[in-house]
Amino acid sequence: MSMQSHPFHMVNMSPWPLTAAIGSLSITTGMIKWFHFNSMNLFLIGVTILSITSIQWWRDIIREATFQGHHTSSVVTGLKWGMILFIISEILFFISFFWAFFHSSLSPNIELGSLWPPHGILPFNPAHIPLLNTSILLASGVTITWSHHNILINNKKALTALTITIILGLYFTTLQAWEYFQAPFSISDSIYGTTFFVATGFHGLHVIVGSSFLSITLLRMLNSHFSPNHHFGFEAAAWYWHFVDVVWLFLYISIYWWGSCLFSMTLYS
Repeated sequence: MSMQSHPFHMVNMSPWPLTAAIGSLSITTGMIKWFHFNSMNLFLIGVTILSITSIQWWRDIIREATFQGHHTSSVVTGLKWGMILFIISEILFFISFFWAFFHSSLSPNIELGSLWPPHGILPFNPAHIPLLNTSILLASGVTITWSHHNILINNKKALTALTITIILGLYFTTLQAWEYFQAPFSISDSIYGTTFFVATGFHGLHVIVGSSFLSITLLRMLNSHFSPNHHFGFEAAAWYWHFVDVVWLFLYISIYWWGSCLFSMTLYS
Protein backbone atom coordinates (compact mmCIF):
# COMPACT_ATOMS: atom_id res chain seq x y z
CA MET A 1 0.00 0.00 0.00
CA SER A 2 2.95 2.35 0.59
CA MET A 3 3.87 2.21 -3.11
CA GLN A 4 0.57 3.73 -4.32
CA SER A 5 -0.99 7.16 -3.93
CA HIS A 6 -4.58 6.02 -3.29
CA PRO A 7 -6.30 3.99 -0.54
CA PHE A 8 -7.97 1.47 -2.85
CA HIS A 9 -7.05 -2.17 -3.34
CA MET A 10 -6.12 -3.14 -6.87
CA VAL A 11 -7.01 -6.84 -6.81
CA ASN A 12 -4.46 -9.25 -8.33
CA MET A 13 -5.46 -11.78 -10.95
CA SER A 14 -7.12 -14.80 -9.36
CA PRO A 15 -8.28 -18.19 -10.68
CA TRP A 16 -11.03 -18.52 -8.06
CA PRO A 17 -13.87 -16.76 -9.94
CA LEU A 18 -13.32 -19.16 -12.85
CA THR A 19 -13.15 -22.27 -10.67
CA ALA A 20 -16.22 -21.10 -8.71
CA ALA A 21 -18.14 -20.75 -11.97
CA ILE A 22 -17.04 -24.22 -13.08
CA GLY A 23 -18.06 -25.67 -9.71
CA SER A 24 -21.46 -23.95 -9.78
CA LEU A 25 -22.12 -25.15 -13.33
CA SER A 26 -21.13 -28.69 -12.33
CA ILE A 27 -23.49 -28.59 -9.33
CA THR A 28 -26.52 -27.37 -11.28
CA THR A 29 -25.88 -29.71 -14.20
CA GLY A 30 -25.10 -32.53 -11.79
CA MET A 31 -28.41 -32.03 -9.99
CA ILE A 32 -30.27 -32.40 -13.27
CA LYS A 33 -28.29 -35.56 -14.01
CA TRP A 34 -29.00 -36.80 -10.48
CA PHE A 35 -32.76 -36.23 -10.79
CA HIS A 36 -33.11 -37.76 -14.25
CA PHE A 37 -30.44 -40.49 -14.29
CA ASN A 38 -29.92 -41.19 -10.56
CA SER A 39 -26.20 -40.43 -10.79
CA MET A 40 -24.56 -38.08 -8.27
CA ASN A 41 -21.03 -38.15 -9.72
CA LEU A 42 -21.11 -34.77 -11.46
CA PHE A 43 -22.94 -33.16 -8.53
CA LEU A 44 -20.31 -34.38 -6.04
CA ILE A 45 -17.52 -33.18 -8.33
CA GLY A 46 -19.12 -29.74 -8.41
CA VAL A 47 -19.48 -29.66 -4.62
CA THR A 48 -15.81 -30.61 -4.26
CA ILE A 49 -14.65 -27.92 -6.69
CA LEU A 50 -16.78 -25.25 -5.03
CA SER A 51 -15.67 -26.27 -1.53
CA ILE A 52 -11.98 -26.14 -2.42
CA THR A 53 -12.48 -22.82 -4.22
CA SER A 54 -14.26 -21.35 -1.20
CA ILE A 55 -11.42 -22.36 1.13
CA GLN A 56 -8.74 -20.93 -1.15
CA TRP A 57 -10.64 -17.72 -1.91
CA TRP A 58 -11.41 -17.14 1.77
CA ARG A 59 -7.72 -17.71 2.58
CA ASP A 60 -6.66 -15.03 0.09
CA ILE A 61 -9.17 -12.49 1.39
CA ILE A 62 -8.10 -13.13 5.01
CA ARG A 63 -4.49 -12.53 3.99
CA GLU A 64 -5.42 -9.29 2.25
CA ALA A 65 -7.43 -8.04 5.23
CA THR A 66 -5.28 -9.21 8.13
CA PHE A 67 -1.66 -9.48 7.04
CA GLN A 68 -1.21 -7.35 3.90
CA GLY A 69 -3.14 -4.28 5.02
CA HIS A 70 -5.17 -3.93 1.82
CA HIS A 71 -8.52 -3.38 3.55
CA THR A 72 -8.29 0.33 4.27
CA SER A 73 -11.30 2.35 5.44
CA SER A 74 -12.19 3.17 1.82
CA VAL A 75 -11.99 -0.50 0.82
CA VAL A 76 -14.09 -1.55 3.82
CA THR A 77 -16.73 1.03 2.84
CA GLY A 78 -16.91 -0.56 -0.61
CA LEU A 79 -17.13 -4.03 0.93
CA LYS A 80 -20.01 -2.89 3.16
CA TRP A 81 -21.96 -1.58 0.18
CA GLY A 82 -21.23 -4.80 -1.69
CA MET A 83 -22.60 -6.86 1.21
CA ILE A 84 -25.69 -4.63 1.47
CA LEU A 85 -26.43 -5.04 -2.25
CA PHE A 86 -25.86 -8.79 -1.98
CA ILE A 87 -28.39 -9.06 0.85
CA ILE A 88 -30.86 -6.95 -1.15
CA SER A 89 -30.49 -9.39 -4.05
CA GLU A 90 -31.15 -12.26 -1.63
CA ILE A 91 -34.29 -10.50 -0.37
CA LEU A 92 -35.58 -10.25 -3.94
CA PHE A 93 -34.69 -13.93 -4.41
CA PHE A 94 -36.96 -14.93 -1.52
CA ILE A 95 -39.70 -12.50 -2.57
CA SER A 96 -40.17 -14.66 -5.67
CA PHE A 97 -40.91 -17.67 -3.42
CA PHE A 98 -43.37 -15.73 -1.28
CA TRP A 99 -45.00 -14.41 -4.46
CA ALA A 100 -45.50 -17.98 -5.72
CA PHE A 101 -46.91 -19.09 -2.37
CA PHE A 102 -49.41 -16.27 -1.96
CA HIS A 103 -50.41 -16.38 -5.64
CA SER A 104 -51.28 -20.06 -5.26
CA SER A 105 -52.81 -19.90 -1.78
CA LEU A 106 -54.98 -16.79 -2.13
CA SER A 107 -56.47 -17.98 -5.41
CA PRO A 108 -56.08 -21.77 -5.64
CA ASN A 109 -56.81 -23.26 -9.05
CA ILE A 110 -59.78 -25.52 -9.70
CA GLU A 111 -57.32 -28.39 -10.24
CA LEU A 112 -56.55 -28.08 -6.51
CA GLY A 113 -60.23 -28.21 -5.68
CA SER A 114 -60.16 -24.45 -5.06
CA LEU A 115 -58.74 -25.31 -1.62
CA TRP A 116 -55.56 -24.37 0.21
CA PRO A 117 -53.88 -26.53 1.26
CA PRO A 118 -55.05 -28.87 -1.49
CA HIS A 119 -57.19 -31.86 -0.54
CA GLY A 120 -55.06 -34.66 0.90
CA ILE A 121 -52.23 -32.40 2.11
CA LEU A 122 -51.69 -32.40 5.87
CA PRO A 123 -49.56 -29.33 6.79
CA PHE A 124 -47.16 -29.20 9.72
CA ASN A 125 -48.38 -28.08 13.12
CA PRO A 126 -46.80 -24.61 13.57
CA ALA A 127 -46.64 -25.15 17.36
CA HIS A 128 -44.26 -28.12 17.06
CA ILE A 129 -40.84 -28.12 15.34
CA PRO A 130 -41.46 -24.86 13.40
CA LEU A 131 -42.04 -22.91 16.63
CA LEU A 132 -38.96 -24.48 18.23
CA ASN A 133 -36.88 -23.55 15.17
CA THR A 134 -38.23 -20.00 15.38
CA SER A 135 -37.12 -19.68 19.00
CA ILE A 136 -33.71 -21.15 18.10
CA LEU A 137 -33.08 -18.60 15.34
CA LEU A 138 -34.32 -15.72 17.50
CA ALA A 139 -31.93 -16.85 20.25
CA SER A 140 -29.08 -17.06 17.73
CA GLY A 141 -29.81 -13.47 16.70
CA VAL A 142 -29.38 -12.44 20.32
CA THR A 143 -26.10 -14.34 20.75
CA ILE A 144 -24.55 -12.97 17.53
CA THR A 145 -25.45 -9.44 18.67
CA TRP A 146 -23.94 -10.22 22.08
CA SER A 147 -20.75 -11.40 20.35
CA HIS A 148 -20.58 -8.21 18.27
CA HIS A 149 -21.01 -6.07 21.38
CA ASN A 150 -18.14 -7.91 23.09
CA ILE A 151 -15.88 -7.37 20.08
CA LEU A 152 -16.54 -3.62 20.28
CA ILE A 153 -15.45 -3.56 23.93
CA ASN A 154 -12.61 -6.06 23.34
CA ASN A 155 -14.13 -8.69 25.61
CA LYS A 156 -13.17 -12.37 25.33
CA LYS A 157 -16.83 -13.38 25.77
CA ALA A 158 -17.26 -12.69 22.04
CA LEU A 159 -15.79 -16.14 21.37
CA THR A 160 -18.30 -17.87 23.64
CA ALA A 161 -21.28 -16.01 22.17
CA LEU A 162 -20.21 -16.82 18.60
CA THR A 163 -19.76 -20.49 19.48
CA ILE A 164 -23.30 -20.61 20.90
CA THR A 165 -24.61 -19.01 17.69
CA ILE A 166 -22.98 -21.69 15.54
CA ILE A 167 -24.35 -24.47 17.78
CA LEU A 168 -27.85 -23.01 17.50
CA GLY A 169 -27.49 -22.85 13.69
CA LEU A 170 -26.48 -26.52 13.55
CA TYR A 171 -29.35 -27.41 15.88
CA PHE A 172 -31.78 -25.61 13.56
CA THR A 173 -30.45 -27.50 10.54
CA THR A 174 -30.76 -30.83 12.37
CA LEU A 175 -34.37 -30.15 13.33
CA GLN A 176 -35.30 -29.07 9.82
CA ALA A 177 -33.74 -32.23 8.39
CA TRP A 178 -35.83 -34.26 10.87
CA GLU A 179 -38.93 -32.31 9.86
CA TYR A 180 -38.28 -33.12 6.20
CA PHE A 181 -37.74 -36.78 7.08
CA GLN A 182 -41.18 -37.10 8.69
CA ALA A 183 -43.05 -34.81 6.26
CA PRO A 184 -46.42 -36.33 5.20
CA PHE A 185 -46.04 -34.81 1.71
CA SER A 186 -43.23 -34.39 -0.81
CA ILE A 187 -42.01 -31.70 -3.20
CA SER A 188 -44.05 -33.33 -6.00
CA ASP A 189 -47.34 -33.06 -4.09
CA SER A 190 -48.95 -30.23 -6.04
CA ILE A 191 -47.94 -26.58 -5.83
CA TYR A 192 -48.16 -26.74 -2.03
CA GLY A 193 -45.33 -29.25 -1.74
CA THR A 194 -43.28 -27.38 -4.32
CA THR A 195 -43.58 -23.95 -2.71
CA PHE A 196 -43.06 -25.39 0.79
CA PHE A 197 -39.90 -27.35 0.07
CA VAL A 198 -38.37 -24.79 -2.30
CA ALA A 199 -38.88 -21.87 0.10
CA THR A 200 -37.90 -23.66 3.31
CA GLY A 201 -35.19 -25.67 1.53
CA PHE A 202 -33.45 -22.60 0.15
CA HIS A 203 -33.70 -20.99 3.58
CA GLY A 204 -32.13 -24.10 5.08
CA LEU A 205 -29.33 -23.84 2.52
CA HIS A 206 -28.78 -20.23 3.59
CA VAL A 207 -28.57 -21.35 7.21
CA ILE A 208 -25.86 -23.85 6.25
CA VAL A 209 -23.97 -21.14 4.33
CA GLY A 210 -24.38 -18.74 7.25
CA SER A 211 -23.13 -21.38 9.71
CA SER A 212 -20.07 -21.91 7.49
CA PHE A 213 -19.54 -18.14 7.37
CA LEU A 214 -19.71 -17.95 11.17
CA SER A 215 -17.39 -20.95 11.54
CA ILE A 216 -14.70 -19.21 9.45
CA THR A 217 -15.27 -16.10 11.59
CA LEU A 218 -14.80 -18.21 14.73
CA LEU A 219 -11.47 -19.53 13.44
CA ARG A 220 -10.36 -15.96 12.68
CA MET A 221 -11.43 -14.88 16.15
CA LEU A 222 -9.38 -17.71 17.69
CA ASN A 223 -6.36 -16.37 15.77
CA SER A 224 -6.98 -12.78 16.98
CA HIS A 225 -7.78 -11.38 13.52
CA PHE A 226 -10.37 -8.91 14.82
CA SER A 227 -10.10 -5.69 16.77
CA PRO A 228 -12.72 -3.18 17.96
CA ASN A 229 -11.89 -1.00 14.93
CA HIS A 230 -11.28 -3.65 12.26
CA HIS A 231 -13.75 -6.55 12.14
CA PHE A 232 -15.84 -6.22 9.00
CA GLY A 233 -15.51 -9.96 8.30
CA PHE A 234 -17.48 -10.56 11.48
CA GLU A 235 -20.00 -7.80 10.68
CA ALA A 236 -20.69 -9.26 7.24
CA ALA A 237 -21.38 -12.68 8.78
CA ALA A 238 -23.64 -11.08 11.40
CA TRP A 239 -25.60 -9.12 8.78
CA TYR A 240 -26.11 -12.29 6.77
CA TRP A 241 -27.26 -14.19 9.86
CA HIS A 242 -29.78 -11.50 10.80
CA PHE A 243 -31.10 -11.65 7.23
CA VAL A 244 -31.57 -15.42 7.60
CA ASP A 245 -33.43 -14.84 10.87
CA VAL A 246 -35.84 -12.29 9.37
CA VAL A 247 -36.59 -14.48 6.33
CA TRP A 248 -37.45 -17.37 8.65
CA LEU A 249 -39.91 -15.19 10.57
CA PHE A 250 -41.74 -14.44 7.32
CA LEU A 251 -41.64 -18.14 6.37
CA TYR A 252 -43.03 -19.18 9.73
CA ILE A 253 -45.81 -16.59 9.75
CA SER A 254 -46.92 -17.17 6.15
CA ILE A 255 -46.26 -20.82 5.26
CA TYR A 256 -46.44 -22.54 8.63
CA TRP A 257 -48.85 -20.46 10.75
CA TRP A 258 -51.09 -18.75 8.18
CA GLY A 259 -51.17 -21.83 5.93
CA SER A 260 -52.15 -23.94 8.93
CA CYS A 261 -54.96 -21.50 9.78
CA LEU A 262 -56.33 -21.95 6.27
CA PHE A 263 -56.24 -25.70 6.79
CA SER A 264 -58.17 -25.41 10.07
CA MET A 265 -60.79 -23.17 8.46
CA THR A 266 -61.23 -25.69 5.62
CA LEU A 267 -61.39 -28.61 8.07
CA TYR A 268 -64.16 -27.14 10.23
CA SER A 269 -66.17 -25.38 7.51
